[in-house]
Amino acid sequence: MTGNASTPTLAAALAAGTVVLDGGLSNQLESAGHDLSDELWSARLLAERPEAITEAHLAYFLAGASVAITASYQATFEGFARRGIGRAEAARLLALSVRLARDAARGAHGAGVDRPLWVAASAGPYGAMLADGSEYRGRYGLTVTELERFHRPRLEALAAAGPDVLALETVPDTDEATALLRAVRGLGVPAWLSYTIDGPRTRAGQPLERAFALAADADEIIAVGVNCCAPQDAAPAVGLAAHVTGKPVVVYPNSGESWHPGSHSWTGPATFGPAEVTSWRAHGARLIGGCCRVGPESITSIARTLETGAGVGAD
Repeated sequence: MTGNASTPTLAAALAAGTVVLDGGLSNQLESAGHDLSDELWSARLLAERPEAITEAHLAYFLAGASVAITASYQATFEGFARRGIGRAEAARLLALSVRLARDAARGAHGAGVDRPLWVAASAGPYGAMLADGSEYRGRYGLTVTELERFHRPRLEALAAAGPDVLALETVPDTDEATALLRAVRGLGVPAWLSYTIDGPRTRAGQPLERAFALAADADEIIAVGVNCCAPQDAAPAVGLAAHVTGKPVVVYPNSGESWHPGSHSWTGPATFGPAEVTSWRAHGARLIGGCCRVGPESITSIARTLETGAGVGAD
């Protein structure tokens, strides 16, 4: 946690009100001129341009975010190994992702930001390591035990770096959610669990009610919800997550544009709007931000909407 000894934990802050998350790290890095066309995606910059990651986090803190999600979404021991990076160096890079976000928080405080700032260590799904889009399908042909075995070492490395929370994000199915819930036990760091969804189901096709229920009795989980999905799909999921789990809800969808894997391009209009943000909060959302294609300007608008009811626009 960044701040003084009186700064609340993130769980306490969620009990008291709404906290603004950051937006898409990759689009912010790309807008600064960095090429992310690599299997490691933004995690490549942990080794090659760490200062760029700090600058991206800082942009979101200055825009109004109070939580930075680290550049470790696609950072895994297995993925680094394919690039010839050994386990010791991979562990250092995972820890570095947390430190860079902390550095950005200190920079924001130095620039006059006086609100509490927190760091969420990102743990993406197994499919993110494969870098073939399978995180949007799930069902990798692995057992829950095998998935737990994959996730636990990375979560241990991230937890050891001292984040405020672990972001178990973009989870496509209930098998992987079960594995992640097992893998975070005993780490001493709270976590949130967020699914990527398609309408009322996970990407693998399971009903969201069943998916959210997995986290209802997990003491480590301080928030449950959705991310990396269409804004219109997020709205009904928020109320369901709150009803099923009784926990604060986390929601950070994409801009609403459509991704085309063949051309590696986004098309269509952004559909993030103020009605959704205020509705999410009314139905139990306490962590609200954006994922792909949601940049600092949109985070500023989200923060203003939550404070004053002003409009929200997408970048």
